[in-house]
Amino acid sequence: MVHIQRDALEGYAMPRIIVEVDMAKYKSVDVSSDEALRLLEKIAEIMGRLTADMQETMRYIRNFDEFYDYMRKKFKDYIAPPHRPDDYIKGNAVIDKVKLYKKDDEKRVVIIFDRRVSVETIAEALRELGYDVEIKKAF
Repeated sequence: MVHIQRDALEGYAMPRIIVEVDMAKYKSVDVSSDEALRLLEKIAEIMGRLTADMQETMRYIRNFDEFYDYMRKKFKDYIAPPHRPDDYIKGNAVIDKVKLYKKDDEKRVVIIFDRRVSVETIAEALRELGYDVEIKKAF
């Protein structure tokens, strides 16, 4: 998960973000819904393509309230965007699953990236969005 901390650096607050890599090599990021959309757009720009699962995840985030209510009604913690088997074979899967939640009335999103997405790609996108990135491995 990604946690944002504000560090005092030369008189201004610099956002810091932590990208967590779990034992199965899935990468996770926890950001606001607006930042999640910006992050996915930046990753698509870096990769040179916007995959179907990224488009579907962006739809979930844009329609946050509807999908958040759906998740609560179905007692689900995560929504997995639909994938075709050949997406995994070709390496076109970018998003494994998404968690939508609210913290102090702020809309938050946890994005779990597929194992094949490099942590460097995620970190590069976050740096281009103005974050100081720290990679935390769980193993």
